[in-house]
Amino acid sequence: MRKPPIAETFDAKVFLAKPGTGKANLHFHAGAEIYAQGDVADAIYFLQKGKIKITVTAESGKEAVLSIVDAGDFFGEGCLNGQPLRMATVYAMTDCAVMRIDKATMLAELHDQPKFAEMFIAHLVHRNSRIEEDLVDQLFNSSEKRLARTLLLANFGKEGRPEPVLAKISQETLAEMIGTTRSRVSFFMNKFRRLGLVEYNGRIKVNSALLSVVLNDGVNSDRKSLSGGR
Repeated sequence: MRKPPIAETFDAKVFLAKPGTGKANLHFHAGAEIYAQGDVADAIYFLQKGKIKITVTAESGKEAVLSIVDAGDFFGEGCLNGQPLRMATVYAMTDCAVMRIDKATMLAELHDQPKFAEMFIAHLVHRNSRIEEDLVDQLFNSSEKRLARTLLLANFGKEGRPEPVLAKISQETLAEMIGTTRSRVSFFMNKFRRLGLVEYNGRIKVNSALLSVVLNDGVNSDRKSLSGGR
């Protein structure tokens, strides 16, 4: 009996879940460093469980948060494009389960498994679109709207269901993500809470009504903007 083609029997979920040749399941506690800026870029990672943050540090020592990644996403894909060293540092924000895939193994699977390659391309397209949206957000929106958008994005998981925003996302981290100061973040967070748009109870709970801040010119009180500029 003829065996079915490999492409038809390949299971991406199994590939991304079970260790094997060129693959290893790793676990990191909250706050642990997964890899550092300047490390050799020789593998790609798939986040099975948890949340991570990707940061970059300038020569001056100033650190900026580039993005927060949820379970179900790849990271470290720059190695596939010939990147010799890591351009950023990745930290676990919660306890994380990660699949580490050697560069050679990942390239072989992308070459041999068209369906898997399609899935990975879809990931890259989504990531690129998100980066473009973040750039537009930084260039044209006030810090109030940028904060509201960041909270909304962090509050919804892969399936579009609300999830509490992790308490580990500090106001300092939020300030780095949206390009403003901690005092401005504190001002807007207090305003959002006062208006019932967010709640603090160990974790940050975001009300979907916060979307109005993104769609309109900030939050208005008595028809007057309280945003206070950028």
